[in-house]
Amino acid sequence: MDRLAAAMLLCAGLTLSGVAHGAALQLCESPQQPDATQQDKALRLAAIVKAELAASAGGVALISRSGVDLSRFGFRHSHAGFALKASRNAPWSVRQLYYACDEARPRIFDQGLAGFLLGSDGAGPAYAAVVLLPEGAAVPLARAALDDRLALQLLAPAYSANAYPFGERYQNCNQWVAEMLAASWGGAGATRGEAQQWLRERGYAASVFDGAEQPLLWLGSAFVPLIHADDHPAHDRMQMRYRVSMPASLEAFVRAQVPAAERVEFCRTERHVVVRRGWDPIADGCTAREGDRLIALD
Repeated sequence: MDRLAAAMLLCAGLTLSGVAHGAALQLCESPQQPDATQQDKALRLAAIVKAELAASAGGVALISRSGVDLSRFGFRHSHAGFALKASRNAPWSVRQLYYACDEARPRIFDQGLAGFLLGSDGAGPAYAAVVLLPEGAAVPLARAALDDRLALQLLAPAYSANAYPFGERYQNCNQWVAEMLAASWGGAGATRGEAQQWLRERGYAASVFDGAEQPLLWLGSAFVPLIHADDHPAHDRMQMRYRVSMPASLEAFVRAQVPAAERVEFCRTERHVVVRRGWDPIADGCTAREGDRLIALD
């Protein structure tokens, strides 16, 4: 699989059923299981993130993490969900959309914070970010995100890692988050079309992937089953440019809609964690700058 194809597999890979609670992860490509040291560091990072969440005024936060390396395309985080204080799984578990490999369909999944952050483990630093909301925005969002019926009504039956944000044929994990934001803040109703119309009216702008250098990627699902081009507008396909919901576009939208929202980013190496408050990202390589909090893990 070429690098762009791998980058577009943003949310694929869990085995679960219905609105699952605490189910075990099983990636489609059978990744190496984390060792005890990796699990310990993920637990320590989760404790740091959870402390930030617990200190916030609201009962919900937009949370995202790194996964597949998207730095080539200018993206650090690939996967987003809602961290919920009142989750029935465990406090601050993450409600998210994942692709159920064994069923070949998307599902809604509630996952503990440490497990969610373990998905960030890769060759380089692990990154995560939370967007904390004031009470006025947090209360309706938490209520909507905890509503199983609404969460499933906004779940598309077909998954595409590069789903077009204003089409109903497919959906990816981050697009489900965007549509949940619309349903909770906009009174947009409980259909995907209504949610997307609300997003469009308020200027939601998806992230852009330029696939011009990889033309074979878009020839069809025979090459990469979880990537599709048939839902994207013809002019985008002709230019090999694909608009896709990503954590970066979700954060930008939340910031525009809720100016009082606050962002905290975290990164973890084998030796330390860096915590940075504000909308400017942590320096590449997980390097602390002035004003950052540096926490040693050794």
